Amino acid sequence: MKIYRVGGAVRDALLQRPVSDVDWVVVGASPEVMLAQGFQPVGKDFPVFLHPQTHEEYALARTERKTGPGYHGFVVHAAPEVTLEEDLARRDLTINAMAQDETGAVVDPFQGRRDLHERMLRHVSPAFAEDPVRILRLARFAARFHDFSVAPETLNLMREMVAAGEVDALVPERVWQEIARGLMEAHPERMIEVLRECGALAVLAPEIERLFGVPQPPEHHPEIDTGLHLLMVLQQCARLGAPLAVRYALLCHDLGKGTTRPEELPRHIAHESRSVKLAQGLSERWRVPAECRELAELLAREHTHVHQSLGLSAEARLRLLERCDAWRRPERFAQMLLGCECDARGRAGLEDRDYPQRQRLSEDLALTQAVDLAAVSAAALAKGLKGPAIGAAVRAARLAALKA
Repeated sequence: MKIYRVGGAVRDALLQRPVSDVDWVVVGASPEVMLAQGFQPVGKDFPVFLHPQTHEEYALARTERKTGPGYHGFVVHAAPEVTLEEDLARRDLTINAMAQDETGAVVDPFQGRRDLHERMLRHVSPAFAEDPVRILRLARFAARFHDFSVAPETLNLMREMVAAGEVDALVPERVWQEIARGLMEAHPERMIEVLRECGALAVLAPEIERLFGVPQPPEHHPEIDTGLHLLMVLQQCARLGAPLAVRYALLCHDLGKGTTRPEELPRHIAHESRSVKLAQGLSERWRVPAECRELAELLAREHTHVHQSLGLSAEARLRLLERCDAWRRPERFAQMLLGCECDARGRAGLEDRDYPQRQRLSEDLALTQAVDLAAVSAAALAKGLKGPAIGAAVRAARLAALKA
């Protein structure tokens, strides 16, 4: 029985990056041996055990055999005779197919260290094509290691997988899991670029694919191309440390521009309402969590109004706060404003522009939150007002605060 540290922990140590999760592979053991040594079984589909002291995961060396479409169609074989190299051979990328023994020596049968040096994402074997999730994983790794390129042979294999319909077999929950993780990487735009290059984006999110090649007014968007604008916005999300809900919302904020009629280009009249509808469809298809879904619809509907808010009257700004449900959902309102700043900065040559709209509307919310609602309501009741009339008095007090 031999134990090896494997996968991402070895890769990140060689890259001198922080190592968070450590995975282990056990060669030459059986489930009975693991149980006898106090390990706790946790794997349902294959033998994985928790260490009795550290609670880290230890998996028996295993092989996999494809038996059906998608990523559920596998038969796993774990036995003492399975070698370390056989276990590493089933992994996705060469940089993830390295192991390290107890002396620190690296076992590298598929030239992972070479690809780390060459900054290359390369598949280990043709078995990569058996699991469509690997397309998403590779795109996510491209977002993490943004200076890595995808090996030409790997990109060709991914395109063949898309053409064979493998991506269609992905279940929504797994798609969202990988997309969400990729959006939170340091360069989420690289994930979108890689998914486009292999053709998977057109299958998973045709609404996003349609944005590329669509022109915008150059006076507002020097980068012109709507898809390029989206990539730049995602860069700003990472730069400003935006949370997942904001990043997903911005992935959806301009979807309506992909359906603008040719005769209306480069203007995009009423693209906001179209974006809301398309965002709803994408969120439903990927089964996106409610927090992300709601912010996506709000940002799609209101981002142009926020951009224009410096020129709005107090009455118009109050209506904006009302539409955003800002008093009941101040955290979501703050996230929307952050998203609008990322959108404004995601333009060629304007990456460092000031965005006073965010501070102005935050101050508007604070001013209206400071209105003493109990006193306003009491005064209205003293005048014999009821129901909607009390609400009108509250609204008038908030408007007066903005005007003052």
